[in-house]
Amino acid sequence: MPARDVYHDIVKNALIKDGWKITHDPLRIRLARGKNLFVDLGAERLLAAERGSEKIAVEIKSFTSPSDMNDLEKAVGQFVLYAHLLKRYYPDHILYLAVSEDTRKRVFEEEAGQTMIEDNIICLVTFDPIEEAIVKWIQ
Repeated sequence: MPARDVYHDIVKNALIKDGWKITHDPLRIRLARGKNLFVDLGAERLLAAERGSEKIAVEIKSFTSPSDMNDLEKAVGQFVLYAHLLKRYYPDHILYLAVSEDTRKRVFEEEAGQTMIEDNIICLVTFDPIEEAIVKWIQ
């Protein structure tokens, strides 16, 4: 099992406060030949009775290395890999990349990060690490 991100419990608590039920911690993607990948969290939230439930998977990234662009490259690569595998193994889940609101402003308001959002490469959920609260959902 992979190491947890420094914000793991903060994001988990923020999702719970936002009305989500954590269903997987982590969400395991079992591949052929005994290989496994782990998305940090799986969650669901009940919608209106006629619509059922909404399911998400959340990959948490702290962006703490000296290079935001290096962190972005790694995060986007991992996100794309997980998103494609989730379509196959958990087609009812939407994948989100969870970053702090500060990281969104620092990285995803710049051209490289903004392009990932505008071109629908990633979905983003931002959080306030002090308040342990969800700030914004960006699809």
